[in-house]
Amino acid sequence: LNLRLMLVSVLFLSLGSTSARGVASLDTLNDGRRNITDGQMLVSAGGSFTLGFFSPGELNRRYVGIWFSASMDAVVWVANRDSPLNDTAGVLEIDGAGRLFLLDGSGLTVWSSNTTTGGSGTPSSAAAQLLESGNLVVVRDDDESNGAVLWQSFDHPSNTLIAGMRLGRNPQTGAEWSLRSWRSPDNPATGDCRRAMNTRGLPDCVSWRGDAKKYRTGPWNGLWFSGVPEMASYSDMFTNQVVVRPDEVAYVFNATAAAPFSRLVLSEAGVIQRLAWDGGSRVWNVFAQAPRDVCDDYAKCSAFGLCNVNTAATLFCGCVQGYVPVSPAHWSMREAAAGCRRSTPLDCRDGGATTDGFAVVSGVKLPDTDNATVDVGATLEACRARCLATCSCVAFAAADIRGGGGGSGCVIWAGDIVDVRYVDKGQDLYVRLAKSELAAANKKRGSMLKILLPVTACLLVLMCSIFLVWICKFRGRSNRRNRDNQAKSILRGASNQLIGDENIELPLVSFKDIGILEDDKEVAIKRLSKSSGQGAEEFRNEVVLIAKLQHRNLVRLLGYCIHEDERLLIYEYLPKKSLDVFIFVVTCLLNMRWMAPSLSSPILTALVFYSWRS
Repeated sequence: LNLRLMLVSVLFLSLGSTSARGVASLDTLNDGRRNITDGQMLVSAGGSFTLGFFSPGELNRRYVGIWFSASMDAVVWVANRDSPLNDTAGVLEIDGAGRLFLLDGSGLTVWSSNTTTGGSGTPSSAAAQLLESGNLVVVRDDDESNGAVLWQSFDHPSNTLIAGMRLGRNPQTGAEWSLRSWRSPDNPATGDCRRAMNTRGLPDCVSWRGDAKKYRTGPWNGLWFSGVPEMASYSDMFTNQVVVRPDEVAYVFNATAAAPFSRLVLSEAGVIQRLAWDGGSRVWNVFAQAPRDVCDDYAKCSAFGLCNVNTAATLFCGCVQGYVPVSPAHWSMREAAAGCRRSTPLDCRDGGATTDGFAVVSGVKLPDTDNATVDVGATLEACRARCLATCSCVAFAAADIRGGGGGSGCVIWAGDIVDVRYVDKGQDLYVRLAKSELAAANKKRGSMLKILLPVTACLLVLMCSIFLVWICKFRGRSNRRNRDNQAKSILRGASNQLIGDENIELPLVSFKDIGILEDDKEVAIKRLSKSSGQGAEEFRNEVVLIAKLQHRNLVRLLGYCIHEDERLLIYEYLPKKSLDVFIFVVTCLLNMRWMAPSLSSPILTALVFYSWRS
């Protein structure tokens, strides 16, 4: 069935459309085409939305609805949700007065638009058009009315809110624009859950199940609903606003040009989901949903309770500062229904004199404003004074946070405050407390400071010590690098003079590491004497020449060391002494023969052999 509807939609799109009066158009019912039957459709000018007959479940239950053309399961509006057709003989038509009728096979009216004509209406003077926004509008189709809207589907939502639709009410007429859930995923009949705008106090979106509140967004603060700060994270795709006028208090969202299709859907369980269309994978992704966690359950911690989702060990509930559990026994059993009570009575006297003050509870969703009074023109300081002058005032907060600082406007609560929870980017709530409670809070804060200040000082000292150690190590490495560069520059000068661009691979040994070589190797150290007439030039020459003249019968130069004024050469150690010693001994013995001819030749020969062997 869905495949057949899709093929028909594509066929309609391919045929094009005309807008001349009295001529059939793909998106319009007028004098050229007065009705559509089951299997026929209206398609918006850009092809985004389709209106036609569909069956979400059983085929013998037929409905007229509007859906996204790209996703036929995403139905945004249903005309006869509580009166399904039993066959495919249904007809949707418009009369001259602008009334839409859905007729069954017997010609009986199953559903009608109850269009208000605003006049007598004459045949062929009205038309119904499916707009690219997804709104089905009935307009007067004559020259005098300038296309005045007589009726529109946006004023009668089902379970879905799309861009441009309103969620709110008209305070003057009492008309309400609210969402009602489906009874089940395959039955669009009116379900138990409702999503509506609460206009008492500050505007607030509330989800109901029957007559019980299940979830509220928190009051509108000029930027977002105070319990839904994540609304700011997708402001580049969707703009959110609350319209407040004498004839309208409503929430509206609109999509930017590059934004994907989006819809807010109230499920059968009362969960509100923002879904965004992914054209690549052709699926609806859940962008956000509420309730998010247990703290979103309405009045989870009851009167003067404060819910924190990060404290599961205490069942998430605590009392606002200055309050204690009404029933400690129940509280210990993690039953918070009784709520919290004030631990110390307020000081409220005639004439407004009082010693009371306020404790700031930061980062919270503001309480339900059903029992609050609002003055958007007051300053926060004036709000504080007004609360202190009223004995019934228990808390106050800013109504609008757009101006920065502490905000502007005034919301004053009288009686209990309920449904308060911690949220990211939450607002400040000023809770009225007795002077003794404030003193105890200040004393506790002072005790915390006495602990925090020494700990902070110790941490600073430790960090400074670590930094100094790091600086010393860094300087040590820098000095060693400088010495290495200095030594390499000394040798580089000699190399350029004697052997051109050839490199000499000799290790530079630290002064303190002299004598500590691998495998306990013994070395011979040659030191340039400070009293010697030789200097850096001779040192360079010896290093370059000895390093260049490598031979198995020549002593090897193992390394060198340059430390301040010290110049050291590290040679291979010769345990049997060098060749000059042997040459010198033989020469002496030969001289002895000439000096002592009485010595026999065999004796001299033996001495020479012994010297050589040693």
